[in-house]
Amino acid sequence: MAQHPGYPRGDASENSSSTSARPLTPQEDRQWAMLSHFGAFLGAIPSLVIFMVMRDRGPFTAQESKEALNFTLPLTVVAVVANLLALLPIIGAIFGVVAVLLWLFMTISGVVAGIEVNKGRPYRYPFNLRLIN
Repeated sequence: MAQHPGYPRGDASENSSSTSARPLTPQEDRQWAMLSHFGAFLGAIPSLVIFMVMRDRGPFTAQESKEALNFTLPLTVVAVVANLLALLPIIGAIFGVVAVLLWLFMTISGVVAGIEVNKGRPYRYPFNLRLIN
């Protein structure tokens, strides 16, 4: 069996170790925290992924991704419901407008939060259900 250069030899059990991911530098910590807020224009998915993957690697990222997730999760659920209700005849246009306004609110709030977090300042959304502790 040919071995490709750059890949370890043998099976995975021989080469695996019990090392965890390295901690983030302060710059990387701020960057991931900022990205979790900027991801609000896509809903709750970016902040959820960053929270699940990076929370143990940097305290600022853990704090800010949790704040962003607590902000975007309820709004994303409401926006999805509004988008589905927008398919209804007659009153669907109202729900379509609501969905667009929610998206604009999440996007603008996420940008404001991301800018503050990039400066190294923790950000708290004024209207936030803190569902995840």
